[in-house]
This record gives sequence, structure tokens and C-alpha cells, in this order.
Amino acid sequence: MEFIEFLFGSFIGILVFLLLLALYFLPTIIALVAKKRNTLAIFLLNFFLGWSFFGWVVALVWSATKD
Repeated sequence: MEFIEFLFGSFIGILVFLLLLALYFLPTIIALVAKKRNTLAIFLLNFFLGWSFFGWVVALVWSATKD
């Protein structure tokens, strides 16, 4: 019983972590899908300043604008 709870708890924890990681890198994902010229710059901005709300929003807006 404890093993199943541990396994289920770990699976949910990993799933939540992956979802939050995808949300954090959403601007980079959008830039990759849109094949932006500045994908690397958007990734670097997202990686280094994405922890701040302002940096994340700037990267998101940059990835959503047209080239």
C-alpha cells in the first residue's frame, strides 16, 4: 500500500514539475513553433530573466510578435 502511494505521489510530483517547466519555457516553445529568427535570444532571456515576472512577460510578448 505504501509503495503504491509513493509511486503515485512521485508520478504526480513529476507531472506537476514537467507542467510547470513547460509553463516557464512557454515563450521559448512558442518561438520554436513559430520558427522565430530570434529563438536563441528569446530562450536566453527566458532562461536568465524568466524567473522575474517582467522578464517572462517580455519573452512571451517577443515570441508572440511577428518577425
